[in-house]
Amino acid sequence: MTDTSWKPDLPVQSGPKYLALVRALRDGVRRGDLAPGSRLPTVRDLAWKLGVTPGTVARAYQLATQEGLLEAAVGRGTFVSKQSRRLGPTESLYQQPLSDPADDGLIDLRSPQLPDVGQSQALSQAMVGAAEELGEHYLEYPGLRRDRYCRVAALDWFSNCSLEHMIDADDLVLTHGGQNGINIVLQCCLRGDRPVVLCEELAYPGFRHAARLTRAEVVAVKLDDEGMIPEALDAACRRYGGQVVCVTPDAQNPTTARMSNERRHAIAEVARRHDLQIIEDDCYTAPVSGLDALRAIAPERTWHVTSLSKTISAGMRFGIVIAPEGMGEAGRLTAQHSFFGLPRPVTDIITRLFKSGEAMRLRHDAQEVMSRRLQMVVEALEGHDIAWQPGLSFIWLRLPFGWRASTFARVAEAEGVLVRSADEYVLYDGHAPNAVRLALSGGVPEERLMRAIAKLRDLLKNPPGDLPV
Repeated sequence: MTDTSWKPDLPVQSGPKYLALVRALRDGVRRGDLAPGSRLPTVRDLAWKLGVTPGTVARAYQLATQEGLLEAAVGRGTFVSKQSRRLGPTESLYQQPLSDPADDGLIDLRSPQLPDVGQSQALSQAMVGAAEELGEHYLEYPGLRRDRYCRVAALDWFSNCSLEHMIDADDLVLTHGGQNGINIVLQCCLRGDRPVVLCEELAYPGFRHAARLTRAEVVAVKLDDEGMIPEALDAACRRYGGQVVCVTPDAQNPTTARMSNERRHAIAEVARRHDLQIIEDDCYTAPVSGLDALRAIAPERTWHVTSLSKTISAGMRFGIVIAPEGMGEAGRLTAQHSFFGLPRPVTDIITRLFKSGEAMRLRHDAQEVMSRRLQMVVEALEGHDIAWQPGLSFIWLRLPFGWRASTFARVAEAEGVLVRSADEYVLYDGHAPNAVRLALSGGVPEERLMRAIAKLRDLLKNPPGDLPV
């Protein structure tokens, strides 16, 4: 069947038109407007009909082809794939399966899943203890200073690192996890109708979402094997300005890069030169490295963000922001205006975990399990181009010739394994490397995890030979 008359209605929006066209293609296939095997209009014809440039249509066709939605035949045109999976109504470039992976027998390697090392029992005991001490204070709002007992206890989380003797409870802001911590910092720091924030060119998507909530423009800064490049940050500041820069010096997500002390000092110097506030994302806590935290190097402008989600419990939604010197009260006031402070049951439970030493024990035991699994996966992928770091819960896998990241992710899903494509970590107009991130699953038996890795290894050895160039 030939269809040369298709013309989608692109919504009026501020985002890139090529992404809107990709979504229209997905919707057209899902609704049946574009039947399998039907030929699409040529790039020039569709560009003329939509009033966009041919490059916009070409890029949309290329992305949809990489997804497996379309097929390109040299000399014949572009066709709706007869083999492609039909996309659901809510899928996007940053997608999640609509069903629970556990229900489908899938192994989910998209986000790290903590192993059970006694969290349930420790939390249960802490909840019972907190319940026994219920009082009239539960009738009051948390307030700016009523969580101080929890902030004092939370200082133990930063023992044995460069921040241990540099901070006190008044520097801390308690948040609903790391993502909420980033939101609070941006709300506290950004000014103007269209502020500029800078981030790594491959970055945690949640940072971009947080920036959009504050109406900020996000500018990507180039990376190398140590993370953000100071000269690239300086050039971006000169060209675009900027108020805040977000960096992950210890465990860059997704590439696993770690900055040297020299690089950290260089980033801090650029931030001082351009009067940038620094968000130091430490949510993927690696074992003690002996390197200086940016909060230790530039205490006057660094907001250190961490949480318990990757080490103890994602469900508790407990995060900590170490504010710059003298800014703790301002951070807590911003949190107060946002959500009135953490619920008293949460701070009571977490305080008990800190004071009893259970928090540090659970952190250590979880890291031991994940380190063992990491070593198993690294050995299984020997000979492939991977980046990893001892103690981290994810691996960066650069794909061999013949694979594209989006295609690899879709084929892996068909084999029962979910991974994250590099596409999910770039800005809309950025360039995605040919790689995927594999997160360790601590919630499934090790033999099942390794069967999933074996499936990925088999895919790596057998790339498809008919991908369009």
